[in-house]
Amino acid sequence: MLGALPVVDHFLDRLSMAKLLEEHLPGADGRVRLAPAKAIGVVVRNLALSHQPLYSMNDWATGHDPAFLGLEPDEVSLINDDRIGRALERLFEADRSSLLGRLVLDAVAGFGIDCSELHNDSTSITLHGAYTQATGATRGGRTTVAAARGHSKDHRPDLLQLVWILTVAADGAVPIAHRLESGNTEDSTTHIATWDSLCALLGRNDFLYVADCKLATRENMEHIDKGGGRFVSVLPATRKEDGAFRRYLVDHEVEWTEALRRPARHIGEPDDVFSTTEAPWPSAEGFRVIWVRSSHKVVRDADARSERVGAGVAALDDLNQKLLSNRSRLKSLEAVEAAAAKATEDARASRWVGFEVEEYTEVRHRQETRGRPGVNTRYRQITRTKYRIHFVVREDVIWTDARSDGCWPLITNEKTATGTAVLTSYKHQPSLERRHSQLKGDQFVAPVFLRDPARIEGLMACHFIALLVHALVELEIRRAMAARDLAKIPLYPEHRPCESPSAVRIFEVFGGLSRQHLTDTSGAVVQTFAPELTKLQAVLLDLLGIPETRYQ
Repeated sequence: MLGALPVVDHFLDRLSMAKLLEEHLPGADGRVRLAPAKAIGVVVRNLALSHQPLYSMNDWATGHDPAFLGLEPDEVSLINDDRIGRALERLFEADRSSLLGRLVLDAVAGFGIDCSELHNDSTSITLHGAYTQATGATRGGRTTVAAARGHSKDHRPDLLQLVWILTVAADGAVPIAHRLESGNTEDSTTHIATWDSLCALLGRNDFLYVADCKLATRENMEHIDKGGGRFVSVLPATRKEDGAFRRYLVDHEVEWTEALRRPARHIGEPDDVFSTTEAPWPSAEGFRVIWVRSSHKVVRDADARSERVGAGVAALDDLNQKLLSNRSRLKSLEAVEAAAAKATEDARASRWVGFEVEEYTEVRHRQETRGRPGVNTRYRQITRTKYRIHFVVREDVIWTDARSDGCWPLITNEKTATGTAVLTSYKHQPSLERRHSQLKGDQFVAPVFLRDPARIEGLMACHFIALLVHALVELEIRRAMAARDLAKIPLYPEHRPCESPSAVRIFEVFGGLSRQHLTDTSGAVVQTFAPELTKLQAVLLDLLGIPETRYQ
């Protein structure tokens, strides 16, 4: 079997990965039958193509050409989970920062990656199980990560997790650096160490550092600014500057400048127009605050508020019906008011929907004795205290909030950049989210089939290299398409066109290729048949700069 291994191998050769692994993971010990560098090479290739658990790695490797796995024919049988696990431990004990740093710098130089703008974000790696060994203890002079509960971005707060921090270049979203932290690490505490390590890696500090709102703390921003760096982040809604500008919009007209226009997702809808304006005053730290307004977000915010108001009114009405029909166990005014307040809070409508609880007395008359009522029947008066809820929609608050619909603030220390430039830089952030999606989806990082934290960290380094290969494949083919004026290529099934080819889809196109050997009864090879490439496969190899002889 060949599949897309020659394609992956071509990019690993350009990165000189085998040489770097041999330098950092020497296999001089005569007792080691399979060099750790070769075992790690197999893991990286597997993660790039089809993530298999370590216990089935031998089955996967056996069906492929050993040459493209970086192995000799007699070494394939040596692949097993124990050897790979020990190789991952060796990778943990090695100078990983130096290894991955050289790998990234070779990629930057070899592929001409522009590192003037870097994007950072983190995600959670969910773990299933107890992970009793992952306690953060020191191992061989190195601190391991601790599996802990924290803010789960996978919406599984019941499970342990680790925090994966990734930095990519805006140019092709190519991974530049990664770090694995304990599961309860707070995002805002990671940026100073990340920025310092990027400066040391690239040998410069003038790159633009873009991150989400966790960057926007005084300590983080001033550290980057005093270090001669540049940053762009979202100003959190909890900051006073956010509320102040929204109140300012109520009775002031500001000048919005169109900065960006994107076509609508659905036919017949208007374009999404992004406009910017600079806040009349800087942040508390003295940095520029640039406000952005999206025409589509204006509609989404209004619709969301309308839905919440409707949900709040419906919740109060439902509670009111229970009170009127005696289906509620609420017996006091305080209990009814607390239930009504909870109903609006659960509907997230308490800002726009208010209420008043009316207390009244219900009077009924009942016969003192049983039987058919007559002229002399006597009745007993029964009184009961009941409650009725009257809701009030606060139209003045709705009108005030509507003035700032579709708006959000960006904060930066860029002194001369226009609002358009700042917004354009921040708009590359979703490309980083796609790398997280690849890690969790295409590479199936979770569940982690390992218990040893050292092996987990070694495996995550392999995931980073595989993610780097994916990014470089996509970067190369999209550059080649642009150079040849190719807007689309028929990459999808039924020859449907694709504007932005992904590495996963490219690998799928090569998935069925194999080399056939005709042997005689003694096992000697009589003739070898190279795979016949389709027109699409030949076009992809040409765009990637890979000679067809790789498959011959």
